[in-house]
This record gives sequence, structure tokens and C-alpha cells, in this order.
Amino acid sequence: MREILDLLPETAVPGARPFVSTVINFRGKVIPLADIRFAFGMPPAPPTIDSRIVVLEVDLEGAPTLVGLRTDKVNEVLTLMRDHSEAPPRVGMKWRPELISCLIKRGDSVIIFPDMLAIFYADRRKASAEAEIIRHPKA
Repeated sequence: MREILDLLPETAVPGARPFVSTVINFRGKVIPLADIRFAFGMPPAPPTIDSRIVVLEVDLEGAPTLVGLRTDKVNEVLTLMRDHSEAPPRVGMKWRPELISCLIKRGDSVIIFPDMLAIFYADRRKASAEAEIIRHPKA
């Protein structure tokens, strides 16, 4: 994680997928803004006073890439130990477990860590598959 920002003006990208449909100006660089709600099949939510943008550096195709992630709220910033993590359960989860990196118990709560690489690559694979269907429609 690089930084947590208040919401910034967004520029829509025509033809982009809903998951990454806008870009923002982050310190003079244009970066994509992803909405993780789409990745998890949740409906979009209007921004609130608590909404934030979390800027992450994600290694996409071997290159460090800055991306913004629109969030409903940021409660606090923590450093957690991966050795306290558990794999997501394979049953009983509403979300696809392959999009979850791990779960970490903190007191009576459980923190769910999304696997950002899996989410971005799943979105790219889906976009490629849809483009292929458009290029080669079934007769």
C-alpha cells in the first residue's frame, strides 16, 4: 500500500470494463481506479463521506504498476503478520475463494485480504475471453 486518499475527480475511460472504468490523477501520474465491489459481484455503491482511495503498487506482468482501489471506508492502517493467517474456507463463502489471499483473526474479528493479483488477472482473462467471443461469434 502506498497511500490513502480522499476521493479525487475521476475520468471515465470509454469501453473500459466496469471493474476498472475510470482513471485518476495521482501526483501527476494517471493511474487506473478499480472498484473491488465488481470483482466480488457486489452492486456499486455511491460515494459517502467515508469513501477513500487506497493506492497500491501491484506487480502486473513483471512491472510494478500503481492502481487506485475505491473503498467504502478505511478504519485503520495495520501491519499484520502473515504467519497468523489462514487460507479461506472452500465452502460457506459468498465470494470466490481464489480471489481471497488469506484471513487473519484479530480479536473477535476476521480480516479478509483480497488477492489483488488474482483479481486483476481474473479481470484481464475475462476481458480477453469476452473480446475473443466478439471477434469469433458462434454461428
